Amino acid sequence: MTGCACISAAGSSLRSIAHSRVRHRGSAAGRGAVVGRNPASGLAFRGGESMGASLRISVEGSVRSGPKRDERAFKVVCIDSPRPELENTVNFLEAAQLSASFRSAARPAKPLKVVIAGAGLAGLSTAKYLADAGHQPLLLEARDVLGGKVAAWKDADGDWYETGLHIFFGAYPNVQNLFGELGIDDRLQWKEHSMIFAMPNKPGEFSRFDFPEVLPAPFNGILAILKNNEMLTWPEKIKFAIGLLPAMVGGQAYVEAQDSFTVQEWMRKQGVPDRVTKEVFIAMSKALNFINPDELSMQCILIALNRFLQSGYVVVKLQEKHGSKIAFLDGNPPERLCMPIVDHIRSLGGDVRLNSRIRRIELNADGTVKSFILNDGDVIEGDAFVFATPVDILKLLLPESWKEIPYFKRLEKLVGVPVINIHIWFDRKLKNTYDHLLFSRSPLLSVYADMSVTCKEYYNPNQSMLELVFAPAEEWISCSDEEIIDATMKELSKLFPDEIAADQSKAKIVKYHVVKTPRSVYKTIPDCEPCRPLQKSPIEGFYLAGDYTKQKYLASMEGAVLSGKLCAQAIVKDYEPLVAQVPKQYAEASIS
Repeated sequence: MTGCACISAAGSSLRSIAHSRVRHRGSAAGRGAVVGRNPASGLAFRGGESMGASLRISVEGSVRSGPKRDERAFKVVCIDSPRPELENTVNFLEAAQLSASFRSAARPAKPLKVVIAGAGLAGLSTAKYLADAGHQPLLLEARDVLGGKVAAWKDADGDWYETGLHIFFGAYPNVQNLFGELGIDDRLQWKEHSMIFAMPNKPGEFSRFDFPEVLPAPFNGILAILKNNEMLTWPEKIKFAIGLLPAMVGGQAYVEAQDSFTVQEWMRKQGVPDRVTKEVFIAMSKALNFINPDELSMQCILIALNRFLQSGYVVVKLQEKHGSKIAFLDGNPPERLCMPIVDHIRSLGGDVRLNSRIRRIELNADGTVKSFILNDGDVIEGDAFVFATPVDILKLLLPESWKEIPYFKRLEKLVGVPVINIHIWFDRKLKNTYDHLLFSRSPLLSVYADMSVTCKEYYNPNQSMLELVFAPAEEWISCSDEEIIDATMKELSKLFPDEIAADQSKAKIVKYHVVKTPRSVYKTIPDCEPCRPLQKSPIEGFYLAGDYTKQKYLASMEGAVLSGKLCAQAIVKDYEPLVAQVPKQYAEASIS
């Protein structure tokens, strides 16, 4: 549910080239093929790059040759739910007000040139809102593809494969505002308001939590839980409800105080049966942060419950009932989401450059940023500088003189979590699936979806394409693609017992792509929250954006977009000293 599973290596000095190789069964044809370019997009896309020593986005598979997408009839028969009414909710209005503040800001006499590293959603958001405020952002992306953790590539058959299974929630007010501001609301395919879990003890069966549309949150969620008797017993529901009471009464202050406990520790402390953790929160923990409840901070779960169910804010936000409702993007993120942002930035005088990897941050004598030095030798100067890369990239490029500053030293605790995203095309249409996100409850898999049904661009009436998140992935990230696919097929044989067998004696694999991300969203383990930095750093003129920075949402697409807005807001507030080029000095930032 983070919607994130890739790393945007905008500033890594460690190279690793991602190859796309397609092997056809019984033939060497296609071996070493390069991902095709899309001339209509305005930017060229080819195989991407990842971060770290010997890290690869591996895309190897055993595949059968099939018709290219352009040769197939494209007829969409998916039936989506209507777009929910989000515009009158408190969170949406607050996000809209922040967006409007940039458009209504006084036009600067001398627009700032702001250099931004990383064209993921955080960097794109920073640049978009700076452009709205009348400034001139220059966005530099190390790779040849937009999107960072939402990047995607097109293979030789014309099919797209992505870095993660991206889900958009009603509880993402800044993302929803962004879609509206760009005029692309219709690109979200909303699904029925449900959460659907596989039943491991009943292979091939599912259990649903259906949220009634007539009730506001949190009552719609409470009723959904009470009506489901397949996963939890009544005594377990009661003990779980009692355990949650302090969070509902204590609100945000209580939630933040639980950062020192793992989910498993907190549940036991509150007297919640271990079976509740096993039945519900293993799946939820893996969906939120790709790790298990014995590692995940309980604060992460409570924040999710607050955002999606609005618990703890019943009186103020009673009208909000669509927080946990989900939507899929109607196609690949680089073209359907990122390019409209790029077009908007360019229309206002900003620019976006791909293949612009930062080698070094050059400093002035006073320790402030003089320029970004690129791998090709280009020197990029500006009035302000932003790092909107994942935290692991930032740590690699931090100047030595900054590393002992407490603001930056605290970043050592923040480390990206590994995750693997898998796409498997089958030779037939699978029947035991839904037009929805599904929680596998598998020990190896997190969530999955049949994208040939849920997404218009990927629609195929004859063949299913399952996109699956393989997590936790720490023990598997170094395994071969074949080993990962074999393990995945064994798990799928339990989810589709009548249609899939591990030995492919039933449904046959046509092709697959395995996308490995050794460092994705930061690992939300206990005591990480105090380490998350504000967007304004203690170095004058240097700012951060990214879902790991301080903002009230999780490590998610919403968190990334909001961090970009907060970063842009900080720069706009600092306009006078930045444009005057006053002497800059260290000033320790508070993270309270």
